[in-house]
Parts: sequence; structure tokens; C-alpha cells
Amino acid sequence: MNKPPGPTAAAIIGSQYFLYFGVLGMVLPYFNLYCHNIGFTGFQIGALSGVRSVVLVLFPPLWGWVADRFQTRKSIYIFCHTASTLLWSFYLFTTDFTLMLIITIVYGAFYAPLISFLETFTMESLGLAKTGYGRVRAWGSLSFICIVVILGWAIDLFSVHIILWTVLAGSALMAAFSVKIPSDARIRKNPTSSEKGTGSDARVIAFLGCAFLMLVSHGTYYGFFSIHLEEIGYGKTFIGLTWAVASSAEILVMIRSESLFRRFSVDRVLFLSFLVAAARWLLLSFVTSPAGIMIAQMLHAATYGTFHMASILYIDRWFPDRSKTTGQAVNNAVTYGLGLTVGFVFSGMVYETLGAASLFLISSGIALSGGVLFKLYAGAGPKNA
Repeated sequence: MNKPPGPTAAAIIGSQYFLYFGVLGMVLPYFNLYCHNIGFTGFQIGALSGVRSVVLVLFPPLWGWVADRFQTRKSIYIFCHTASTLLWSFYLFTTDFTLMLIITIVYGAFYAPLISFLETFTMESLGLAKTGYGRVRAWGSLSFICIVVILGWAIDLFSVHIILWTVLAGSALMAAFSVKIPSDARIRKNPTSSEKGTGSDARVIAFLGCAFLMLVSHGTYYGFFSIHLEEIGYGKTFIGLTWAVASSAEILVMIRSESLFRRFSVDRVLFLSFLVAAARWLLLSFVTSPAGIMIAQMLHAATYGTFHMASILYIDRWFPDRSKTTGQAVNNAVTYGLGLTVGFVFSGMVYETLGAASLFLISSGIALSGGVLFKLYAGAGPKNA
């Protein structure tokens, strides 16, 4: 029988989430803002964001297949950390759009697979206690909160240009500590009945399509939310606080993951997450008050927190031990890769014409359609009960 991870394994994996999402807390809210401040157009910002997502489609499944085929997950994880850190440093030497586009592609080829590898390490370490995933993952959200608030204050005090150096420092720390990740566990010879699938079941394919729509609906939020707040008169400190409120809500639901999944099935959690996403984007399409914006950010507990946890558990259930890295990589590629690519590029193309309000309204409809399709095609069957 598998046991939950001991304190050492939990601490090591938790520290990896802490560092990974700390760096993400620098890049996600502020890198597009940096590009906006150096004069890039909405289309250029959308293109850079889209390219970052394209590499999430192409490279994680490739790295995941190599890791599963040769059982070399840890060594690939360390290599990708080191390479991506070195490649980020090239952003320090140019503000040319074409060169930054090239850097983004090459950097992303090594950065993209990190999170799917980390999710697989976590699922493997948790064993039969997988509903406790949220408690480990919450360290990443805690880090995200701290970074977005502190960095928002620092940018107001100094300049948005400091994010290039802070990301480089955070990436170097990630690379240094990646060597401490637990070694690959040996594949179990007798998988349980829930682990005998290949991930090719029609319901899994339907789920990936629905999850794709969920992340398409996030394109406006991740690509232009900070810019939208700046343009309606809010400062960097408030922008950082809005992201921190979202992550705080996410943490609260993650640390209660075990009780959540004892009360509700993975299917139900996923369906409700789609509905809350539709409501959140609808709210952001018309509110401009601080209170209204903060209420919308609290709904991040469902649109990211519960949706992400349930997605990881859904995919882990359907893929056998011998291909779990590939399973998480495919999920990441279709959602945070292809889904965000479409969302970023579409929002980048029409932001200056339609504006944020109309884009958030469209996003609400996309999230709702994903929920309806999930209910009809992906949420039935004993494995999803």
C-alpha cells in the first residue's frame, strides 16, 4: 500500500511549488505590463503570450514521453530548470520585439514541461492520499500572493523593469533546489483497475476539449487584466493586491481539498467550476469599483483552485503509472498550452477594438459552453463518480 509522503518529501515538493509559483507571480501579472511600458502594441503582447502557450502545446508531451519511456524524469526536470534560467537572462539585453519573440520560444521549450513534471512527482509521492494534493500545492499559491504584493509595491517604488532581474534570481533558486526533488519511484507492477486505461477514452478526450474552452476563457484575464486595471486608473499596488486576493481564495480551497472531495465528486467540482468561471467573467465585464473587482477575484477559488485540483485528479485517474507524466503533460498542453494560446491571441487581436468589457463578456460565454459540454459528454461513468 502506498503511504502519504513523509515530512522530507512533502517539504521538498512544497518548496518546489513555492519557488515555481513565486516566479510565476512575477511573470504572469507583470511581464505583459513590462512589454506595454516598453511600447509593444496589444497585438505584440498577445503574440508573446500566445507563443509562450504554443510551446506548452509542443514540448511538455515530448519531454513527458521521453521521461516515461526512459524513466529519466528527475534528470530531465533538473536540466530544464537550468537551461530555462540561462535563457531568461537574454531578455536583459534587448527590447526588440523579434528578438524577444525568439527568446520566448527557446526559453519556453525548457520551461514549459516543469509544472507537469512537478504535478507527477506530487501525485506519485501522495500515493493513495491524492485528495490531499491541495495542501501541498497551496505552498505555490502562498508564494504567488507574497510575490505579487511585494513586487507590485517595488514596481511602484522603482520601475517595472526590475522584473527581469527578479525572475532571473527566482529561476536560479529553482534550478539550484531542483536537485533535491525525490528520485523517480519504481513503476508498480500490478496497477489497480482505475489505472489500466490509456487516456484515450472518449470521456477523457471530451474532458480535454472542455478544459481547453475553460482556459480559452482565461485569455483576457491572464493577458490583459493588469493592463485593464491600469487603464481604468488603478496603480500597481492595487493590481498586485487583486492578484493576491485571488490567490488567497485559491489557498483556502486548496488546504480544504480533502474535505471538499469527500463531500463532492470530481465531476461535480469540475462542473461547478465552469459555472463560477462564467459568472466571474460576466462580473468583470461591467464592474469597475474596487469592491466589485475584489469580489470577482475571490471567485478564483473555483475558476482556478477547484478546477485545477479536480483536473489533476481526473487525469491521474485515467492514466496508468507507466504514462502518468505524459498524461499530465498532455493535460497541461491542451489547457495551459493550446487553450491559453487561443485565448491570448484572440484577446490580443481584438483588445484595442472591443476593449476589456466585451472580451470578458465573450469569455463568460466560452466558459459556460465548456461547462455544458462537460455535463453532456465528459462527466459520466464509474471512473468519474
